[in-house]
Amino acid sequence: MTDGRHRLAVIGAGPAGLAASLAAAARGIHVTLIDSAAAAGGQFYRRPASGLGARRPRALHHQWRTWERLEQGLAGHLEAGAIEHLTDHHVWLVERAGAGARPGFTVHSLLGPLQERSVTVRADAVLLATGGYERVLPFPGWTLPGVVTAGGAQAMLKGGLVVPGRTAVVAGTGPLLLPVATGLAAAGVEVAALVESADPRAFVRGAGALTAQPGKLAEGARYAVRLLRHRVPFVPSHTVVEAHGEERLEAVTVAGLGPDGRVRTGTGRRIPCDTLAVGHGMIPHTDLAEALGCRIDGPRVDVDDEQRTDVPGVWAAGETTGIGGSALSLTEGHLAGRSIAARLSGTGPDPRAVARAVRSRTRTRTFFAALDTVYAPPAHWTDQVTDDTVVCRCEEVTAGRVREAVTDLGAGDVRTVKLLTRAGMGWCQGRVCEPAVAGLVGCEQTPARRLLARPVPLGVLARAGVDGDDGTPGAGSPPARE
Repeated sequence: MTDGRHRLAVIGAGPAGLAASLAAAARGIHVTLIDSAAAAGGQFYRRPASGLGARRPRALHHQWRTWERLEQGLAGHLEAGAIEHLTDHHVWLVERAGAGARPGFTVHSLLGPLQERSVTVRADAVLLATGGYERVLPFPGWTLPGVVTAGGAQAMLKGGLVVPGRTAVVAGTGPLLLPVATGLAAAGVEVAALVESADPRAFVRGAGALTAQPGKLAEGARYAVRLLRHRVPFVPSHTVVEAHGEERLEAVTVAGLGPDGRVRTGTGRRIPCDTLAVGHGMIPHTDLAEALGCRIDGPRVDVDDEQRTDVPGVWAAGETTGIGGSALSLTEGHLAGRSIAARLSGTGPDPRAVARAVRSRTRTRTFFAALDTVYAPPAHWTDQVTDDTVVCRCEEVTAGRVREAVTDLGAGDVRTVKLLTRAGMGWCQGRVCEPAVAGLVGCEQTPARRLLARPVPLGVLARAGVDGDDGTPGAGSPPARE
């Protein structure tokens, strides 16, 4: 940049990243919006590729008008040169390049689908809006073809206009199951059952916090109406205990759960299906924050009233600071964008605006905290995981090997199990299997403090170590192309 404007790198172009980018750009900050996807929107606003010719893309979404406003705002700032949008850029490291009141940052990302070349962006501040990923809990048969995550089934439908099968069971726990089940049913899939492990009585116990967000309750009621319209059986207080099949999924067995979260004997029943879309909630994506040394509170990045982390110059917003849906992400992103602009310009934030945003954020966070209590995975889910069930798919580590590491070798945490069994040493670096390993060990899932957020070719690391940027330009210039 040669125009003297302050530079902000926003990592993630979902609701939080978009809201922050628009807010900061409107206040004179040059924004480089970096995202691994081919188009802005994230998972929530995922849309079919234009080449698919979808006649009514909005049919798979709600809050479409909000997306249109974000899209129009982004287009306007792109045309004005206030925002530079880098698509297909996979961030693997954020480095602090200075110290003091105005530290600099270098963002390293791998370019394109091959991810063999690194591009760097330099900025005065960084916003981490990296979202979250699904919690995967294993059970016998979960590796069969036809078993997908709930979010994966939704992504196939939203982004590719394809369905994973003809007859589906949607199972697990969490609010994501509702749009997945209704979306599949609307697309012509026979949804044999929506199996929810949560106890309906838990909603009654959390009624105080839940009724504080009537809009969310109304949204849930609309999904319930759609389930009835498509004649989708709703099976509460049940869980999947096994998936069956030889070459691919043929059926699942579900069973009732008692008040203690244990499977009730004699309640199992088999449901024929060729698809199981299963999910147990979301986990904040904190890799980049951990590498920067940001404080992590439980599973999320800790932020103050302005979405600032404890690392100067680094903000975080959206699911990475706690799972709370698109509305919370938009609120946090807008708050962060305004804060960044005010802090970089030296004017300081407007206390009244911050106070209003914080009140809205607090209400929404309280609502989702209550949902977390209702939609917690079954307390004794590990009881159904047999010793021959694969837990770490990358390294083919079974639950039996994890249990042996605990009982025979004295492992008491995820890291020790990893060293003894290689669970979590594969391509995903434990992002998929760590919740399962922690559950089998009986310990908390602690931040991994990975230096790199994704696998990086050795050649890229070597070049980055020599000249720091692999020879590609930073923000303000078009990145080099392959």
